[in-house]
Amino acid sequence: MNLRSTLNRVTTIALGAIPLILASPSVQAQGDEGVLEEIIVTAQKREQNIQDVPISISLMSGDRLNARFAGGADVLALASAAPGLHVESSNGSLAPRFYMRGLGNADFTQAASQPVSVVFDEVPMEKVALKAFPLFDMASIEVIRGPQGTLFGRNTTAGIVKVNTRRPTEELEGYVNANVGELGTINAEAAIGGTLVDGKLMGRVSLMSRNREDWVNNAFTGENDAMGGHNINAARFQLLWTPTDNFTAWLMHQRQDTKGTTSLFRANVFDTGSNKLNSNYDRETVWFDGGNNNPAVMKSTGTTLKLDWDFDEHTITSITSYQDVYDRFGRGDIDGGFGCLFTCGGGPMGPSSTPFSAFNSPFVVDIDTGSDILVTQLTQEFRIASNLEGPMNYQLGAFYFKDEFDGLAKAQSAGATSFEPSSSSHIENKTWAVFGQGSYDVSDQMTITAGVRYTDDEKDATHVDFSGAVATVPINLTDDNFSWDLAVAWAVTDDSQIYVRAASGFRAPTIQDRIQDDVEVTTADSETILSFEVGYKALWERVRFNVAAFHYTIDDMQLVAVGGTSNSTSLLNANEGVGYGIEVEMDYAVTDYLILSGGYGYNKTEINDSTLSVPGGPLVTVTDPLDGNGFALIDGNPFQHAPEWTLNFEIDWTMPLSSGRELYLFTDWKFKGETQDFLYENIEFQTDTQLEGGLRFGYRNIDSGFEAGLFGRNITDEDNVIGGIDFANNTAYVNEPRIWGVEASYRF
Repeated sequence: MNLRSTLNRVTTIALGAIPLILASPSVQAQGDEGVLEEIIVTAQKREQNIQDVPISISLMSGDRLNARFAGGADVLALASAAPGLHVESSNGSLAPRFYMRGLGNADFTQAASQPVSVVFDEVPMEKVALKAFPLFDMASIEVIRGPQGTLFGRNTTAGIVKVNTRRPTEELEGYVNANVGELGTINAEAAIGGTLVDGKLMGRVSLMSRNREDWVNNAFTGENDAMGGHNINAARFQLLWTPTDNFTAWLMHQRQDTKGTTSLFRANVFDTGSNKLNSNYDRETVWFDGGNNNPAVMKSTGTTLKLDWDFDEHTITSITSYQDVYDRFGRGDIDGGFGCLFTCGGGPMGPSSTPFSAFNSPFVVDIDTGSDILVTQLTQEFRIASNLEGPMNYQLGAFYFKDEFDGLAKAQSAGATSFEPSSSSHIENKTWAVFGQGSYDVSDQMTITAGVRYTDDEKDATHVDFSGAVATVPINLTDDNFSWDLAVAWAVTDDSQIYVRAASGFRAPTIQDRIQDDVEVTTADSETILSFEVGYKALWERVRFNVAAFHYTIDDMQLVAVGGTSNSTSLLNANEGVGYGIEVEMDYAVTDYLILSGGYGYNKTEINDSTLSVPGGPLVTVTDPLDGNGFALIDGNPFQHAPEWTLNFEIDWTMPLSSGRELYLFTDWKFKGETQDFLYENIEFQTDTQLEGGLRFGYRNIDSGFEAGLFGRNITDEDNVIGGIDFANNTAYVNEPRIWGVEASYRF
């Protein structure tokens, strides 16, 4: 079944089911029919109704969040789960890359900076390895769009994914959840929290284990079930101490131990001139002569201490955090096959059945690379927030950030018998900033919010090429910046508001984190963004409706040219990048027992630089004009990995039985529009519309806390291309297969 017919079928089933559900006598509302609950967010460092925040923001919690991880999925499950949000990775779960409103960074190296910041319990996680911490025992995830920096410690040009875990409570409460599914999937979570010392000390312990057996065969070595699995264990420990009425101390420590598989690159799964997976593609089979079956391991720990002093009119907060990634190693057969792969094309292993001599190719490419990485991050934030009863309130803060990155790149070239270190890199980043934001109620209907931030950033790097081909030259990059934001919100009625927002942002200079193929390390200058947004938010008895339109311009936009005939990664700046679009979200409580939710995001992005060019792949059909060197001119192209549109919708239905018992059905669907995987436009690495759907159905007893049911992820078993590699052949990596399973949980 092709994608279009699958989409039509799913849409028909979903739409056809709605009137059947509505017609059922058992789902008629009782009491206040279909009243939506208030959604509270902390996007502005204080609890607010989401409808009152003058920012485009989405919140995921409850089934909308938990269902996506039912089969043990990693953070990539958040892709397209909210308008304008995209997540992808060419390093598996070790290095997720986030995009918002089309703006992100496709650089696969571990020290790459990102325009989207992941803030985990108020601590920004800078390096991609830190963003990969498993998500479990979560309260909510907030997707905050547009430049942020006057409230959050780390400046960001695209937006923030804010992860809020569950905190300790006075009452004893917790849960146990387990599910078992196909491909040897076994997952378990548990948490317990409550009072340890009456009136003084509360605690919470959260544990997680996600396991899947290897299920992908290596046809080259003859090994069955050689890769594709994972074993992830994580824990979080929390203490909340309240020795006095005006002082609280929250201490959190978490750790993880991950063993699994990096992305599986599949050689020659596109024919030149087509972006459709061909007969070489076999989801359960690869042909790897290197990579040692693509192992991925990582261990990390993190500790955060938050102190709050509450006075009559002000609260002083200190947040100290230290994060450590160690024993992180990844390796991969990057060419995705074996033998002649540079210009010979053919089957999944290279030339297929055609004699090698027929291609007259002088190249034999066998790329087997990996790296050992250590990352440490120290952050300190101080802020003071007012609690005034008058029309004005404000927050002022200071932020210090330091991280150190140590990488040891390794490779095994063609004909070599060992996997040896090729270069080392040490990068240190120090940042300090001061920021503040205030709001003023001009009237009962009108509120003005304004903020400013000053950032000073310095990076120092030393790269050593063990071959001696590239000289060891220390790199130092520094820059500073003033950024700001201004928003005006107008309450049209008691239930709705219009807002306008203008904001600027800053991304500091970037240094490449390794030497590649005896090529000198590249850098990129700072980029700045100016963004405008206008939105409308309304909450009626049964409908929540939010819409925002935006436009932004990026000066000196940081880009990364990946692959091409040179098989290298180069940082560069474009003169300008432009993006504009719209985001729409709606929740409709049809009855007390049926809620329909959905979101749509449209992103139009464009690179503006008449002279900028990048190399294309040797087997790729480049559709851009070429310069004198045969490189593709990318002026006017969309941003890399920027879906033109995203769509998500959810149906949440319950059927009451008796005595607090009910049946439930929750289905979630996400769609991603046309996406270009490289900076240059081409036929092979341009993905068409993609979809994935999930389903949960079961029984719960609200009074006892017991729940059991069935779950499915990627239930139509779509083979969706996530990204590709173009340097030697038409190589791609794909999404997870369909998983069906059973689950049970107990909450107390």
